[in-house]
Amino acid sequence: MRTVTQQAMEWLAAAAIDPRACKRQWHGDTGIAVLACGRFWDVLSVPEELGVPALDTLLSLPRPPGPTLADAASRRVGFFLPPDPEGRWIGSGIRYLGQGAWITVPPPHRTAGRLRWLVPPDDAGSLFVPAAVDLALQQALGRCAEQAGTKRRCPTCDSPVTLASNRTAGRAR
Repeated sequence: MRTVTQQAMEWLAAAAIDPRACKRQWHGDTGIAVLACGRFWDVLSVPEELGVPALDTLLSLPRPPGPTLADAASRRVGFFLPPDPEGRWIGSGIRYLGQGAWITVPPPHRTAGRLRWLVPPDDAGSLFVPAAVDLALQQALGRCAEQAGTKRRCPTCDSPVTLASNRTAGRAR
């Protein structure tokens, strides 16, 4: 019987051009592999100051979370979402990686280091629901604005923010 980590490794490696080479890279010097987005998942990459509080909100939901990647060097958090060829997310510092994009990932068991999983992939291939991520980012932005005091400025782009009426981050409708 395969463990959850082994099944997660198989699921991630399936996105590689050569899954065996991908697994060898994870066991090699760098411990990372480059995988294609758009087939099994897309990735929404956001600044850490929005991503970490949004993840806290998402982890409180009664649904299994999707994989969440942290890059300490670039101070970004990546949420794995279902593939969406029409996916458009807008906002300062928001990057949507879909068909034709590539992402560098560590093996599923790495939860420490420069590139690490905040929420590792599970054996079922769970992904975040885009609407839930959108709402969590909105809440995180609101909390950041409240913590900034009366200025109410976006921590990412320093633009003025009016809560509940002006979206600075989120999914385009």
